[in-house]
Amino acid sequence: MTTSALPEEGADRFAAARQVADAVLFEGYVLYPYRASAAKNQLRWQFGVLVPPHWGADSAEHSFQRTECLMEPRSGARLSVELRFLRAQRRTVQRRCPDGGFQDTTELELPDRVLVPWDEGVEERVTLVTDVSKLTGEGVTVPFTRPAREETEQVHDADGRLLGRLVRHCARTDGRVRLTASELGGPYAAFRLTATVENTSDWQPDDTGADRAAALPRSLVGAHLLLGLSAGAFLSMTDPPEWAKGAVAACRNEHAWPVLAGESGRADVVLSAPIILEDHPAIAPESPGALYDALEIDEILTLRTAALTDEEKREARGTDPRAAGVIELADTMPPEVLERLHGAVRALREVTGPGPAAPDPFAPDVPGTRPNTPWWDPESDRSVDPVRDRITVDGRSVGAGSRVLLRPGLRRTDAQDLFLQGRTAHVEAVLHDVDGGVHLAVTVEGDPGVDIRREQGRFLYFQPDEVAPLEDA
Repeated sequence: MTTSALPEEGADRFAAARQVADAVLFEGYVLYPYRASAAKNQLRWQFGVLVPPHWGADSAEHSFQRTECLMEPRSGARLSVELRFLRAQRRTVQRRCPDGGFQDTTELELPDRVLVPWDEGVEERVTLVTDVSKLTGEGVTVPFTRPAREETEQVHDADGRLLGRLVRHCARTDGRVRLTASELGGPYAAFRLTATVENTSDWQPDDTGADRAAALPRSLVGAHLLLGLSAGAFLSMTDPPEWAKGAVAACRNEHAWPVLAGESGRADVVLSAPIILEDHPAIAPESPGALYDALEIDEILTLRTAALTDEEKREARGTDPRAAGVIELADTMPPEVLERLHGAVRALREVTGPGPAAPDPFAPDVPGTRPNTPWWDPESDRSVDPVRDRITVDGRSVGAGSRVLLRPGLRRTDAQDLFLQGRTAHVEAVLHDVDGGVHLAVTVEGDPGVDIRREQGRFLYFQPDEVAPLEDA
């Protein structure tokens, strides 16, 4: 089977999910302050980088990505697949010499920008459509190759005089997508779908000291998959039905995290990304455009970008067209758009009757209660003591120094906490919030940075029903 363009039905199915997929593809592409010289941009592309096998064997990075999820296809269903990744396109800058030739240079100044050497990202897609019935047994394997190429772009000044040129070079990239499906036992007509993306480049470094920069042009950067069923549905891997929980637990996902994507309420599309997401992820409607630095808050990032000096903005514009777009966005953003970034209410609850009864002030040992002193009362600090306060969990007293088993809830916890399922931890403090809730500050056993966390007070927080008491050490 060869790669092909998706039919119209597949393209439409992925349209709603592609906005989030774009954010995944370009996450960390260029970081604030958007200049090539910035320290943050010396080590780029941290997510979904599939390196050549011969280089990755001795590194902490990987040459493959494995996705496993469950689906319930209907008779005659077809599976649409779209692999998306970036190729690192190496750009060098050359200055025009008096004799008419060109010579490499570290920068080329123009009135509005400063051009510098840089690795640009070129989006690539591998698409295929196959009948689900063909995925059983050996399945379907689709190899792909993106050949090496070189392009030049002349650079002129405002008067049209030739100042230099940009030389862009892409190295050859090879890979393959493998798809298999196996039917689950039991009364449900469900299948386990396995999709593997591999970098199959035979490139080998000239010496053992070759750094990551040498491997990047032959890597699949930001690699992720979009999977779509023409008839039937995928099952949520985060919140599966009761009958499927055992099969979900048996799925093996490596360097990828599959979630339901697209329009809320539908289950015909899965996005398997190198970033942990929740089902049906969406870009905030307040977001005015891509900032490529999702570890920052949009409002702060926009204000900081607008406050860059003119010289810093010139370098950012010359670093990359996408960085230039961020500068333009920050400089031209209307006040009403900026105000929308200040905060948003996602849900409101209409109060039509009396609220819940207040907790018993004489039962501070019950999870969810706090001492009966208003938080605004100056005496409130004396009524609580995070180190000495204790609560009752499963009939046992829990407080600072207690050992607990972590079992984070699926719906209200941070996705990162899911990795701590089943880990043991030490309770560092019992904390009461102003709404009467109780939270346990914990440190995970075996964490090499536990001393630093205690010194800085940077703990992990769980609610009482997310832990199980253990025997204290």
